Amino acid sequence: MQFNWRQLLRYYQAGVINTLFGYGCYAALLWLGLDMFIAQLISHTVGTLFNYFTFSRYAFAGEAGSPLRFVASYAGNYLLSLAVLWTLSQAIASPYLAGLAAVVIVSAINFLILKRFVFRPAAGSR
Repeated sequence: MQFNWRQLLRYYQAGVINTLFGYGCYAALLWLGLDMFIAQLISHTVGTLFNYFTFSRYAFAGEAGSPLRFVASYAGNYLLSLAVLWTLSQAIASPYLAGLAAVVIVSAINFLILKRFVFRPAAGSR
């Protein structure tokens, strides 16, 4: 099985768009006067749906995706990111650097999880 570098690039391209969309929703909800935690919950939920479409139609185009597995992977991704951030914060004094390092590590793991368990080659494409 050969690694698909083009797919990884497309994953990160979609990730940039997803991040801008999610943060844009969060900022807009704050601007409308919502509490930051409510805004975060709504933007995270809407962002997850948006992310499924960008990943399924761009990064993993032509592969069969499972929306239920995607949501489960995002729940696990959130918990993993908390654990990685906590672990890194024990060794890295700056919360900004610890957060950046956590994003890099967790996004790479997320790609592998999405590729292996959420988006699989469509029937007859092997």
